[in-house]
Amino acid sequence: MAQPLHIAAIDAGSNALRLVVARAESPWEIHRLATERYPLRLGHRAFTERRLDEATLRNAVKAFRHFRRVMDHYGVEKYRAVATSATREARNRRVLIERVQRRAGIRLEVIDGAEEARLVRTGVLAAVGDKFSPRVILDLGGGSLEINLLRQGTLESTVALPVGTVRLMESMKLYGALTPSQVEEIRDYALSFLRSLLPRRPDLSEATAVACGGNAEALAQIAPGPAEHGFDTLSLRLLRDMMWDIARRSVASRMKAFGVRQDRAEVMGIAAVILTTLGQWLGLRQLTTPGVGVREGVLRELVVAHFAGSPRDAAARESNELLAAARAFGRRAEYDSRHAEHVRRLAVSLFDQLGPVHRQTPDARLALELAAVLHDVGYFISADSHHKHSEYLIRHGDIGPLNSDLRARVAAIARYHSKALPEPHHKLYSMLDDDHQRQVRAMAALLRVAEGFDSAHHQEVSDVSAEVRGKQVVLEARAKTAVPSLLAEARQKTKLFEKEFKRKVRIRGTKVRKS
Repeated sequence: MAQPLHIAAIDAGSNALRLVVARAESPWEIHRLATERYPLRLGHRAFTERRLDEATLRNAVKAFRHFRRVMDHYGVEKYRAVATSATREARNRRVLIERVQRRAGIRLEVIDGAEEARLVRTGVLAAVGDKFSPRVILDLGGGSLEINLLRQGTLESTVALPVGTVRLMESMKLYGALTPSQVEEIRDYALSFLRSLLPRRPDLSEATAVACGGNAEALAQIAPGPAEHGFDTLSLRLLRDMMWDIARRSVASRMKAFGVRQDRAEVMGIAAVILTTLGQWLGLRQLTTPGVGVREGVLRELVVAHFAGSPRDAAARESNELLAAARAFGRRAEYDSRHAEHVRRLAVSLFDQLGPVHRQTPDARLALELAAVLHDVGYFISADSHHKHSEYLIRHGDIGPLNSDLRARVAAIARYHSKALPEPHHKLYSMLDDDHQRQVRAMAALLRVAEGFDSAHHQEVSDVSAEVRGKQVVLEARAKTAVPSLLAEARQKTKLFEKEFKRKVRIRGTKVRKS
């Protein structure tokens, strides 16, 4: 039986930085030990100028050093620190990541919108348990509004709207009291994205909806509905009645009238407009606010991983779940499953045989497998530049439990499976740290060779053996038909391998004799 564990989750959001420390006694018993909120707005200038200014960077490091001291005080053994839309959109995000690692000893992970939404879903579903099954989960933050539609706990679809409160405040210059024309501008802006991203408007008038984020929680205290299943609710009808009173007030007046902090008072008028607009669009009457979000999702996953059994068993289960999700996504993209699986088998065979050359971990092996399964899904959009389309679909598609860190590496490996070489100016590649960039180059090199052995999609090469001879790698392919024509494409695909590993590749073939 796994021992109790002290864990922590850090959410570096657009409007504030938050830490929660907890003690996990079992998969079902999680006791909070400490919570911290640092009022630093990472979204300041991030959405308008695409960068974090020096003052924000200094204060962020200060906050993370404080979080490190709190974590050390409670003897935290495992943690996960994630940053969302503001850091995601800042071009100098790597400066923040490197300073936090160097000065606070905390590894900060920049997650994409899909991972953010997944963590929120995890936190919500764990919190509500079997009390009810939400039909929709909304997460209004400083940078975006995430909408998750579910049925019986299973995700149907998810969309992200760039209508976060801090984003709109700075991009539209909505400081302080809102005029009627500004309220209409916010409504029209939100509706334009809803019409575009949810063209088939669902009728949720009888549905149970959950809202996450500090904005919804603060407004639920101002416009409360009747408690549901032991949770607070936000009455959208009451909020509509109060919206003009909230919007017309100055920041100081909101702080005094509603008892909120300054950073919340600055954006609560915008939040009220967005949530009432969304409520009318979806036919919602009230929103349940369980008071959970990204941090609770992180804590839940840390606990599940700890109590799931041996690390090897847990890793095997995770690998199987991710591969199943990748294959399901591939089928929706009408991929060539036989080709994808054959390339996967060849790629992992090369990985296992060439360990002394690439020196990568099992984590890289899983990234390679997933990239092999998904490398051609871009054909669903267009054959032209399909490698770029594959990267886009993997980054933004619904691939079950695939987290943002692994998703980014899988997408990058898939992009470089055919002809393009990793370049510093490539957006996704540039977001990765140095170790993950090396991993992407190494795994793309293996995938490119494996794909070269089945470029015709006929599975003529049954297997490939690899032998390292000093500065040379010899690959011997066993084929069902005439060998030379089959190996010509594979030879063209060795350039990245030779560049990355500084070894010459020699390919030879053997025709399999029929018995």
